[in-house]
Amino acid sequence: MSLGVVCDGMGGANAGEVASQLAIDSFAQTLLQALSAPAGGGECPSEEQLRYALERANQVVYCYGWEHPECRGMGTTLVAALVLGSSAYILNVGDSRAYALRDCGIRQITQDHSLVGELLRAGRITPEQARNHPRKNIITRALGTERQVTGDLFIHQLQSGERLLLCSDGLTNELTDGEIFELVQLDGPVEEGCQRLLHTALVRGAHDNVTAVLMDLRDGVER
Repeated sequence: MSLGVVCDGMGGANAGEVASQLAIDSFAQTLLQALSAPAGGGECPSEEQLRYALERANQVVYCYGWEHPECRGMGTTLVAALVLGSSAYILNVGDSRAYALRDCGIRQITQDHSLVGELLRAGRITPEQARNHPRKNIITRALGTERQVTGDLFIHQLQSGERLLLCSDGLTNELTDGEIFELVQLDGPVEEGCQRLLHTALVRGAHDNVTAVLMDLRDGVER
């Protein structure tokens, strides 16, 4: 079993960092405790377990913001992937993304919860226009900004040699999907692929936090 989580916080001063760390800690702890419980399911998590972990993380961030005036209004995106065998359970809120990378190419699994994402899905703008849209930083869902939040859940079947990428918009604002695929280099070490992604985005002058988790499945073993 492997669990990857990426959060991209928002808020004044250090509130974004606080929100993202609270969300990661709460989500991971709640989900792993549920899976390790005697009746937790272990080999196949339920949708209720995944959504409860998300709801708990939202409550923790929301309550912390109200208890600490300096953090009032803070929030964070979240994208998580729980890999059990050849199945990946992917949950997201906000515009942090999950990608699947195979020999045949790259595919975005999640959908952005953002103004630009909604315009793109409605066919009102093109992918090229979306990349440079002046309001691309406006997200429509986030953890901690409201009492309740709903995430999207995807169940993805992995193939041997496939990699999963979880990343913040700091990465995707700087790199196209094609560039991400080339930089990962599926036949190379997973750690080096992740470092190439981060390095290239930073060299291009990324104006936002750049976070990435690269998960590898080879011969049925997660890495």
